[in-house]
Amino acid sequence: MGKNLKTKFIGKKIIEFKTINSTNTYLKEIGNIENEGTVVISEEQTGGRGRLGRRWVSSHGDGIYMSMLLKPKIKVEKSPFITIIAGASIVKALNDFGINAMIKWPNDIVINGKKICGILTELNSHMEKINYIVLGIGINIKKLDFEEDIKNMATSIYKEGYEISRKDLFNSILYEFENLYLDYIKYDEKNEVLNICRKYSAIINKKVYIVNNNKKELAFCIDINDNGNLLVKVNDNIIEISSTEVSIRGEDCYI
Repeated sequence: MGKNLKTKFIGKKIIEFKTINSTNTYLKEIGNIENEGTVVISEEQTGGRGRLGRRWVSSHGDGIYMSMLLKPKIKVEKSPFITIIAGASIVKALNDFGINAMIKWPNDIVINGKKICGILTELNSHMEKINYIVLGIGINIKKLDFEEDIKNMATSIYKEGYEISRKDLFNSILYEFENLYLDYIKYDEKNEVLNICRKYSAIINKKVYIVNNNKKELAFCIDINDNGNLLVKVNDNIIEISSTEVSIRGEDCYI
């Protein structure tokens, strides 16, 4: 991984493992001493995690399991948008390779209504200062068999009939992410990210369930606003939802 990278600093240092508990956990342990842009990647994770503490199955050689270290000089309240940037960079890279992927706001990438990729962003900060952010990305590429409890909602790139080089996809994601990330932290530029998220949204103009603390409410998704938050209509009221607050589920299926 990492050969022929066209990035300025993302992935200039790559720490590779054959197996690890969690790339996010490892990078958090060294986050204070490593430079921004350091990437940890492993062939396998034995304790991969998703958002809200969910398990992420990371079987050997079947996917991309990586985390990158970011140290943006921005306010803490602006950090959730980095998850939106990651989603945009991944879905753009996939579609550029001819893979018909979409975003289930805020942090899942889906093909044919099933999840192939999750994003886990973890913040280390003190008061109003960001020490570092660990951005974890897990992508199912070759896996064909899924456990009973997730087989109706999870899939892989190969299972959906596409083939792609892991190295090529890895390089493309890092390149796309770096460009969008630098525009955001240097110039507060969000338009390209938002345009990508809207173009490839799996939920805009659809009914979904908004899930919060095991309570779910049916809503109609209207748009993603300029802050990257979701606008939904519930009982004739327009509500703005932050990406840190809830989970989204389809009306009749995963999405």
